[in-house]
Amino acid sequence: MYGWIWRQLPGNTWVRALLSLVLVLVIVFVLFQYVFPWAEPLLPFGDVTVDNGGGSR
Repeated sequence: MYGWIWRQLPGNTWVRALLSLVLVLVIVFVLFQYVFPWAEPLLPFGDVTVDNGGGSR
């Protein structure tokens, strides 16, 4: 898959590398701005099972 993406990018190696970096940054931005906030309420991070009651010391 990555080879196919690399072959589809225009330009020489330096231009392709720069475009690849820009694509990765755009994907990370979209994930952090839209996907992760949307998915966060669906994840079980609030279901904590640790008990703070009297433990043995």
